Amino acid sequence: MKKTLLVITLALASLATYAQTDAGFGIKGGLNYGGNGDYFDSAKDAYNDPDKNVGYHIGIYAKTAGNLYLRPELVYTSLKSGYAEDFKMQKLDLPVLVGAKVIGPVNVFAGPSFQYILDTDYEGITIGDVKNDFTVGLNVGVGVNLGKLGVDIRYERGFSDNEVSILNSNNAINGGDRIDTRPDQLILSLSLKL
Repeated sequence: MKKTLLVITLALASLATYAQTDAGFGIKGGLNYGGNGDYFDSAKDAYNDPDKNVGYHIGIYAKTAGNLYLRPELVYTSLKSGYAEDFKMQKLDLPVLVGAKVIGPVNVFAGPSFQYILDTDYEGITIGDVKNDFTVGLNVGVGVNLGKLGVDIRYERGFSDNEVSILNSNNAINGGDRIDTRPDQLILSLSLKL
């Protein structure tokens, strides 16, 4: 896993160097809305309680030039999912997106997202370690670039099965109860080209 992260970091560094010659690099941040099961029920819960299922992200990106482009990102993400209690997760995301300009400032993009889970917490309940710290997901979205400012909305879904076990007071698995830690979220981002 360390070799994989090293290769990805070196690839990002070389892309960032290339991207500076034409398209550029920048910073980004925004809100993440996590879905627990049915999106419409989760959205209603989040509307009634804005602290539920809403997280944030902040990071950097590089983008190559052209109508067809490559955009790798490195993003710190904090997620919150409202079950009976709040399940919280912090992770590092490395989406590697391939995009295409559609009409004027509008673009579409998709690509894999490599994720490294930093920490998980289930408020008031003891949980075990996440099955896999390193997972892979998919990002699909649409964006608008207006000069140095960009706005995009994307959907992210984890591919890898990944669970965390709920433990009882003796730190034993509580009757096989598990939480699926794969992200299933809508992400709204604002980016600034530097």
